[in-house]
Amino acid sequence: MGVVVNDARPPRLAIAGATGFVGSSILEHLKGRCQVRCLTRSLNVMKDRGKEDGVEWVHCDSHSKSSVSEALRDVDVLIYLIHSMVPTSRLSQASFEDLDLLLADNFARGCREQGVKRIIYISGLIPEGEALSRHLSSRHEVETTLGEGGIALTTMRCGLIVGPGGSSLRILINLVRRLPVMFLPSWTLSKTQPIAIKDVLRGLDICLEDQSLIGSFDIGCPEILTYREMMKATAKMMGKRTPLVPVRGISIGLSKRWVATVSGCSMQLVAPLVDSLCHDMVVRQNPLQDRLLEESVSFGEAVKSSMEINGLPKSNPRQVIRSRDDSVIRSERRVRSVQRLHLPPGKTAYWVMEEYLRWLPGLLRYLIECRVEENGRVLFRLRGMNLTLLELQLLRNENEELLVLGITGGVLASVKDEARGRFEFREILGGKYVMAALHDFSPRLPWYLYNFTQAAAHLYVMKSFGKHLKEYSES
Repeated sequence: MGVVVNDARPPRLAIAGATGFVGSSILEHLKGRCQVRCLTRSLNVMKDRGKEDGVEWVHCDSHSKSSVSEALRDVDVLIYLIHSMVPTSRLSQASFEDLDLLLADNFARGCREQGVKRIIYISGLIPEGEALSRHLSSRHEVETTLGEGGIALTTMRCGLIVGPGGSSLRILINLVRRLPVMFLPSWTLSKTQPIAIKDVLRGLDICLEDQSLIGSFDIGCPEILTYREMMKATAKMMGKRTPLVPVRGISIGLSKRWVATVSGCSMQLVAPLVDSLCHDMVVRQNPLQDRLLEESVSFGEAVKSSMEINGLPKSNPRQVIRSRDDSVIRSERRVRSVQRLHLPPGKTAYWVMEEYLRWLPGLLRYLIECRVEENGRVLFRLRGMNLTLLELQLLRNENEELLVLGITGGVLASVKDEARGRFEFREILGGKYVMAALHDFSPRLPWYLYNFTQAAAHLYVMKSFGKHLKEYSES
């Protein structure tokens, strides 16, 4: 496979995000050709596919650096496909950008610890010289973070990937299929180059074989198309004569709601994608694209091969178990809260943690007091009463860049099971920011009471602390 290892064994590839559309396609493509390890957080996936022939399925909580590092043991190449558009906790106080950045940081650190030799990241086309949408800006941050660990990084930047089960294609087909008349906003005139999943797999093969392909490479089909032309071509292929009516004055916000409603896809999936459609995203010439163009699949051929006999789009492979995972998430009553905070110049994540423990009792001076013991135990107590609200224990300190405080007790936390919550502070993007993250917290309060009290209070506290750090930086 073009990867040099120190012993006689074949190279082992790990796929992070193996159950989605692109990940499933890559898995089927590589299975039987090399050692493949699939990382998944879903216990349902482990139950259904854990004993699949020729594939090693490993349980991995991507939000936990230690879990990621363990899952990457003896891995030579990581294929990174993770996007945080679907919640993994019953309550998530976090933007998809911050979640994606945190996950990428976990994998960058894990790869460095385990000596992974190469990362291949499949991302989106990123236009030059423009203010990027949140979605594209996030993709760029992930790419930057994965490359910070000193490990060889190859990024395949793709437009809309066309293949059976692809979410973007399903949105496009459902719009054409369900609308008697298509009113087309101005963003449908934006130019792009979609790509067939077959060509993404060919590009992956080339990158695995050619170790000199390090860096970022745009790839796409031979045609440059507008979204309007893609809709027209799809309608023709489906035998529909849907009138296409250009209109002005439709905002991006209205477009998101319209696309989500008509396509039947969630706003969490649709919103970041539509945000990106205002950009022209055209492939810049590069060696990988030049090699792919020799046998590249056209947009029309890719759409035709991706549809069922009845003309409907094939379902995303992840959808099969998503409802079961959602049921588990609801029953577990877990909370995730992630905030990106400014890191004052010259300070570390360790300093931010200490500042938080100094600052919080001052903010809530009439309610709580904080005691930090020499053994790393932190107690938050109700002022004037011998009642511990939360008890935390410092578990890990990695050169002051990543601090992990386990939630070990207190009347506000449920710590009966093994998956106890934790509170982290970590430096990200080369120390530009610090991420404060609460993971897997299980509240003792009744769920709806917790939502309107403790959860709201935590979010208020973290936003206030973010303002405090910013003012500190500017002072």
